[in-house]
Amino acid sequence: MTTTNPLRKTTLSYEVFPPKTQVGEDNLFQVLQDLKDLEADSISVTYSTKNNNVADTTTKIAEHVQNNLCIPAIAHLPAIYLTKQDVSNIVTRLDESGINKILALRGDRLPDMEPVNDFTYASDLVTYIKKIAPHFEITGACYPEIHPEAASAVDDIKNLKKKVDAGCDELITQLFFDNDIFLDFQEKCRIAGIDVPIIPGIMPITNQRQAMRLVSMNETKLPRKFKAILNKYEHNPEALREAGLAYAIDQIVDLVTQDVPGIHLYIMNRSETAKYIHNATKWLFRE
Repeated sequence: MTTTNPLRKTTLSYEVFPPKTQVGEDNLFQVLQDLKDLEADSISVTYSTKNNNVADTTTKIAEHVQNNLCIPAIAHLPAIYLTKQDVSNIVTRLDESGINKILALRGDRLPDMEPVNDFTYASDLVTYIKKIAPHFEITGACYPEIHPEAASAVDDIKNLKKKVDAGCDELITQLFFDNDIFLDFQEKCRIAGIDVPIIPGIMPITNQRQAMRLVSMNETKLPRKFKAILNKYEHNPEALREAGLAYAIDQIVDLVTQDVPGIHLYIMNRSETAKYIHNATKWLFRE
């Protein structure tokens, strides 16, 4: 479970991803330095599919977060692209670096990469990590609007329950733009006996291309109010950025008011986005 700042009732975490170029990596380390001043309870680092080398991308960045910035790091691991030996090696390295938090994912199926088949589902990965390193804290992913491959909402929650029963300590959601969908999903999880913290994942949309790509990839529903923003400011990037940030802040205010356990911000490696939202909401996260 994410470490809680004693001055907070709601945690605030950020997510970054490994860049594909040296310039991008240099930029990311500056972004991480900027995040150090934003009172993060944790920073999660997604996995890179570049050469399938999680150890030399995700782990390296997570070690920097944990040991140089002194912020709890969460390393993402993709189940279908790792062998058991890979996972054992990565877990050992993380443990030796003082990192004991993992976000266990199945991983997106990519056309140019063959699954390893040691782990079919994220729940298989969770079970294995709990077996070899029971002291690790494991986060799982969930979809308020149903996983795109799920047969139904009921089946999706049943599978989520299996993942939690396997050992997930908390859940972080995929992005969404309608808080009522999240709150309804949270209630259904409680009814199903899923009693771990469920942390909403919020992504501020700051440009039209980003919005359309994410919506098409994740089949995310767009509320009328959000569609109006995209339509009105389609050709005004400065206004769209401002409106997108305001929309995300409105979501966060509402969710914190509803006593969610935390907010997880997908900042797309942009420290200016994190700073803007932190400055607008920081007092919400303090007792």
